Amino acid sequence: MTTGLLLTRRLVQLLLGLFAYGIAIAMMVQAGIGVSPWDVLAQGLSIKTGWAFGLITNIVGLVVLLAWIPLRQRPGLGTVLNVLLIGPAAQLGLALIPRQTELWAQVLLFVGGLLLLAVATGLYIGPKMGPGPRDGLMTGLHARTGWPIWAVRTGIEVTVLIIGWILGGNVGVGTLAFALLIGPLCSLTLPFFAIRLPQTAATVAAERELEGTAEPDAGLEAEQDAARFDVRDGILLESDSGARSRAHRAASSNVLRDHQPDAPAPAAAAAARAAAAPRASGRPAFTIATYWLDDRLTGRA
Repeated sequence: MTTGLLLTRRLVQLLLGLFAYGIAIAMMVQAGIGVSPWDVLAQGLSIKTGWAFGLITNIVGLVVLLAWIPLRQRPGLGTVLNVLLIGPAAQLGLALIPRQTELWAQVLLFVGGLLLLAVATGLYIGPKMGPGPRDGLMTGLHARTGWPIWAVRTGIEVTVLIIGWILGGNVGVGTLAFALLIGPLCSLTLPFFAIRLPQTAATVAAERELEGTAEPDAGLEAEQDAARFDVRDGILLESDSGARSRAHRAASSNVLRDHQPDAPAPAAAAAARAAAAPRASGRPAFTIATYWLDDRLTGRA
């Protein structure tokens, strides 16, 4: 595929994913049994201000994006389009999808919205053109404070949820279902829609311009083996350098690394396991870690 065709495909997939993401949000809002924490905040602000839900979604995204400035994060094309397009798409969905009052219809609409949102997440992340504004906020705070990613993410989500609930946003069983299911669902859609990009020196600079920077610490770029992460909508994707660092650690630990389920095992895998089993400490290696999703996302054979 030529560079022009590849870029066109990435743009089309990005736009389709962002539009579907907005529609999915509208479906869950109209189900009326609870929404994600950021949508709870948008609902609460919409109730208090009287402004449209889609407009509030855009404004919240813009405010979060402005918070990138002191955190020294640079948005990519996908980041800017995320702020601009998800709100209007959600507002269109609210206009087209009727509010449900019967429990069975509410559950079906919410489940459909959750599944569509997982697909939309894979679609708009797959082109690798920049993370969402909320995820840059998370990685930026992680870099500046040194707190773990999970702690920063949890703190942001809980704070947003509480503020939205106080303002009148809809917190319900759907909010809990979203928190529990969105990660596993996206783990299925992300590898499916991921676009493999050419890793030539000529494309590196152009890709950085499209994708921006939303990393835990820009200073880590000087370290070849630093574990860099790309975190989008709560999904933690490991970079090639991070994968190499993990592989090095795995080789010197008692954790056995199995082959990918969709690739043949290396010829020396059995011998390596046999050699690794009798550790000097006498402690057997019980854990087998495949890292299949990581390998699929980073394109490593």
